[in-house]
Amino acid sequence: MSPALPRGSVIGCLGTGQLGRMLALAAAPLGYRVHAYGPEQRGPLQQVTDQSTCADYDDEAALAEFAAAVDVVTYEFENVPAHTAAFLQARVPVRPGPAVLAISQDRLVEKRFIQSCGGRTAEVRAVYTRRDLDHAVRTLGLPAVLKTRRFGYDGKGQVVLRDAYPANLDRAWELLRGVPCVLEAFVPFAFEASVVVARGMDREARCYPLVQNVHRNHILWQTHAPAQVAPAVDVAARELAVRMARRVELIGVMAVEFFVLEDGGLVVNEIAPRPHNSGHWTQDGCATSQFEQQTRAVVGLPLGPLEPVRPTVMTNLLGHEIDELDAYFADPSCRVHVYGKTEPRPGRKMGHVNRLG
Repeated sequence: MSPALPRGSVIGCLGTGQLGRMLALAAAPLGYRVHAYGPEQRGPLQQVTDQSTCADYDDEAALAEFAAAVDVVTYEFENVPAHTAAFLQARVPVRPGPAVLAISQDRLVEKRFIQSCGGRTAEVRAVYTRRDLDHAVRTLGLPAVLKTRRFGYDGKGQVVLRDAYPANLDRAWELLRGVPCVLEAFVPFAFEASVVVARGMDREARCYPLVQNVHRNHILWQTHAPAQVAPAVDVAARELAVRMARRVELIGVMAVEFFVLEDGGLVVNEIAPRPHNSGHWTQDGCATSQFEQQTRAVVGLPLGPLEPVRPTVMTNLLGHEIDELDAYFADPSCRVHVYGKTEPRPGRKMGHVNRLG
């Protein structure tokens, strides 16, 4: 194992959103600085760091200067172009590596990877043309979900199909702009859940406990930690997450999202090789947050403890809910985290609250 990067080293972060902001706030007490990179000039991350590069992800001159200014690179969202990660990897360590980034960016590749690790997924068909969509509907049946293979999150890039009328299929295909898609069979789940797995430079991989997630309009609303499930379900979810982390030689943190069936069976929905919204509860419910864990992993420090110290419910503050903070501040069981975004659009994540105990 290589020695940890010395204190004062700089972590380059691709992306300038709230996950990068919370990474920087967790890295600072450990003695590390964060350099932001992205096309935005005043994102949440730039508000808490004095090092920032504003440039496109395909600007090789800017990327080369960025690589020379940092000691390791990580990212706060998985839609960083694969060629950007590869360009940087030739100059500075990128953790997690470009391989897992590429897997997470393509829903069909992702499903096949999960299956290769022994995970169960929804039945899926590749859809490249409007005719493919007809064939996929006939073979999978309805209801089903049509999703773009790339660039979808928080309900974007997907359409639920409930009947096979040609006009409805035409509209769904047009809504997704005719790009390569997958049709996923509907999973009759009891609830949604996730785990965050961390793996360090010493190859140790460990998981936070399984948590239960509640969505509204396809956006995460609440996370209940830990999930109230049979111990065997929690163990199975963690073991699969560790297996996947080892397969891709993860260095950092990765979220694995599940559908939990009525019988306790697990169906993997997707992976995200970065800190995850459903892991925000760890900031106040664990001795080591997912952001500190990401820092520890990418700089080469040992992982911190992942066991919960108290039950926690995380609630996202969406849009103008950020204007209603007084009650949370007055509640001694609540810990408030504000992202510094100025425009509270409907559905936009403006902050979150962790309610303890």
